[in-house]
Amino acid sequence: MTMDPPPVSNDSHDALGTVDGTATQSRTNSFSQQSDNSQTAADFIRDQLQLEADAREALPYSFENCTKPLGSLRQNVFACLTCNPPPENPADPFKPAGVCYSCSVQCHGEHELVEIFQKRNFTCDCGTTRFTPEQQCTLRINPETNTKGGVHSEQPNANNKYNQNFSNRFCACSVDYKPHEQKGTMFQCLGLGTHETGGCGEDWYHPGCLVGLGPNWYEKQAKQPKQSSDGNDGTLPPISEDPTPQNDTHQQTNGNEGAEEDDEDAPLPDGFPAEDAFDHFLCYKCVEAHPWIKRYAGTPGFLPAVFVQTDREAPLSKKRKLEDDNLSEDSGRNKRIKDGSEEAEGEAEAILPAPGSSDADPQVKDEDSKKDEVPHVAKCKLPSLPPAPVGRFSLFMTEDFRDHFCRCAACFPNLEPHPQLLEEEDAYEPPLSDGASEHNSTHGSGSLYERGESALKNVDRVRAIEGVMAYNHLKERLKPFFQQFAESGKAIGAEDIKEYFAKLRGDEQVIKDAGEAAKEDHRQEQDGY
Repeated sequence: MTMDPPPVSNDSHDALGTVDGTATQSRTNSFSQQSDNSQTAADFIRDQLQLEADAREALPYSFENCTKPLGSLRQNVFACLTCNPPPENPADPFKPAGVCYSCSVQCHGEHELVEIFQKRNFTCDCGTTRFTPEQQCTLRINPETNTKGGVHSEQPNANNKYNQNFSNRFCACSVDYKPHEQKGTMFQCLGLGTHETGGCGEDWYHPGCLVGLGPNWYEKQAKQPKQSSDGNDGTLPPISEDPTPQNDTHQQTNGNEGAEEDDEDAPLPDGFPAEDAFDHFLCYKCVEAHPWIKRYAGTPGFLPAVFVQTDREAPLSKKRKLEDDNLSEDSGRNKRIKDGSEEAEGEAEAILPAPGSSDADPQVKDEDSKKDEVPHVAKCKLPSLPPAPVGRFSLFMTEDFRDHFCRCAACFPNLEPHPQLLEEEDAYEPPLSDGASEHNSTHGSGSLYERGESALKNVDRVRAIEGVMAYNHLKERLKPFFQQFAESGKAIGAEDIKEYFAKLRGDEQVIKDAGEAAKEDHRQEQDGY
């Protein structure tokens, strides 16, 4: 049965009509379409595709297999603070453990994790005695049952090395790393040993701590009163009767404040090289543990030494005097080289035959032929290197620093225990997931379930994993809800969604209110026809 449309007033163009003296709304202004949460199916699909594309960017790699069967690798490592909570006192006993990328998602996805990034020669500890038997690896094959999962109490790799990073402590200041509060960039040391041998074990450092100023040195600097640029040194500026300069100053001040608000990254301290000036660095701990490498500071492939400023009030005259001494030594050395080159040129002119002479000294020819027959022996570069700087310092290297090491028979034993100094290391990366590997695109590849396993790229890792799990749970709950509308062909209204979510929450009053609102709204929509 259809109902007659309500009478429309001739002198009014609004959307209100009257039925039995009661004001009603037309369909265009119904409660369903006024809801802020309403959207078309096309908008929903487009937004969903974009969310799935962003989620694929967060965890693009497959997490189906644990890396423990592959043995020691340079790989991304994660520490689980839920399974292995660190003690409040760092001196108390602690059993650190690290897991691979796949286990961090599949076996410890709901736990509090610390991303330590790459560690060399590391084997995944998941499912070993470094964890309790209750915390099992779900990715490896259980040899007792020959099924996947349930692996526990296996022996860990004895060659794994652990430092303070596995207890969420980083840098020489041993700060508890909090990604949401951390400002600026931390740099990872290339590492020349573990903390047992005097090194750092590939620790991460604040730039301020590398120069001895501490992690928050810039905050102290910001609190200091700024000197006036006009040379008044803290005195009040002169009063001007012209209002124009005052307005310009006000605008400039606001602009500076906006620039300071936009710049969230901490600045680099004085003496610290720019980020694009180096590719690797060795902290002062590793340099002190292997002092032979100090000779390379300031040579090709290596930046000048970055000292730890233990004496911050060192007089500038002493520094200048040292620089002047170095300059005088360099000039003297250059002078000696020049004089030696002139003498060599004179000797060469005396040896060379006169122009037009066809006869050459046979003794010279014999000596040249003997030189060609002698095999080339690498000469040691150390005599040509400057003396090692005095004091504790970190060493920053350019991309080609490995090409400038001396590899003679006497120096090569210093390099041999450190393969990372001989050639660039290969880091293991899990294979790309099926959806991300197809055409290197995230759109139109992979199922909703597979792409829903990812998290947003710019979200914290722990929250991203929690979001993926919540998404999967919500998807399973919403599937039957959408299925009934798909089978009946009925459009989904805002009230239907509110009522269903109220049922999920168990709010009886909301369910009742939503049901009454839905009935009233359906009646108004019929009146609009």
